[in-house]
Amino acid sequence: MGVWDLVLVGLVLLLGLCGVLVPGVPGSWLVWAAVMWWALQDPQPVAWWVLVGATVALFLSQVARWALPPRRLRESGATPRMAVYAGVGSFLGFCLIPVLGSIPGFMAGIYVEERRRLGRHGEARAALRTAMRSGGSSVLAELFTCQLIAAAWVGAVFSG
Repeated sequence: MGVWDLVLVGLVLLLGLCGVLVPGVPGSWLVWAAVMWWALQDPQPVAWWVLVGATVALFLSQVARWALPPRRLRESGATPRMAVYAGVGSFLGFCLIPVLGSIPGFMAGIYVEERRRLGRHGEARAALRTAMRSGGSSVLAELFTCQLIAAAWVGAVFSG
């Protein structure tokens, strides 16, 4: 697979990661489709293992999301800016504290946005709790899974 093909797969993965945070965009399906296309174009065993792992991870993520409360983020006062802060926080956390840092990074992003908007620690903490109960945990589960898949893809591309 050529460099430009890998760049295209990486861009679709990035679009999928951003799509997880945008309502109505099938972010996890874009991530899976990018990995599937890569595996079909580069029929190495590692590519197929990444595809199988991505499929299993996304299935388990969907099962976990069904067990979590339904998404009612708009009613809780979530804004697009909050999604950006949460996504950036999750990405930074994922990079700074490999893999597990995504969870506190996501929550820190929401907290920072709410603290900026509301101004007080107690109100920002209450807003974070409301956002997580209103579907933020569901978004976090999907985003975390997609980040794991993207990291596996990056690892497979650079190892081979």
